[in-house]
Amino acid sequence: MTFDSFAKPTPQTTDLQATFRIVPQTTACEPLIDDLLDRTFGAERQEKTVYRLREGLPAVESLSFVAVSEDGDLIASLRFWPVTITGRPAILLGPLAVEPKHQGLGMGRALVAAGLKAAKQQGHQLCLVVGDPAYYAPYGFIPACPNGLILPGPVAPERFQVLELVAGAIEGVRGLVERAPEGRTTEGRKPERSVVA
Repeated sequence: MTFDSFAKPTPQTTDLQATFRIVPQTTACEPLIDDLLDRTFGAERQEKTVYRLREGLPAVESLSFVAVSEDGDLIASLRFWPVTITGRPAILLGPLAVEPKHQGLGMGRALVAAGLKAAKQQGHQLCLVVGDPAYYAPYGFIPACPNGLILPGPVAPERFQVLELVAGAIEGVRGLVERAPEGRTTEGRKPERSVVA
């Protein structure tokens, strides 16, 4: 299943978008995002396998978004990170964080939909995530381990998932997911920064 088969946002999500905007992340957002991640996941999040893939690398700038309230408060964040699978470029979704008092209202889903749409428009072909299968399956994510993909550390196999942003992109791609080489933050063309929702 590819991202093209993802259903349109529900009316609830569309209604909620009147109360927040998705905008590109700026440098000024960094400390706010770090605080949000601490509140959402705790400081121990940095011990997880996916953080080893992100450590010391910048997120893909053109795929770093925040949700901002009508009052201008940062209430959610989503970034993607460059990785490789036996040398082939891919992106890693996450972390996705929503202020605890705003969770369950569709902001996270709106960020994921906007981020995946932007990733596809920018020419990315494969996206990985470690997360709740029930949350990510509606976007077209499928289990990664049965497709021959391996993370460089422990993770619950059912939580490791892959999405083809281009049909057939997973064909022949097998092996270890690794950090992208330093300085390589995107594949394909470099996009213009724009607000996506």
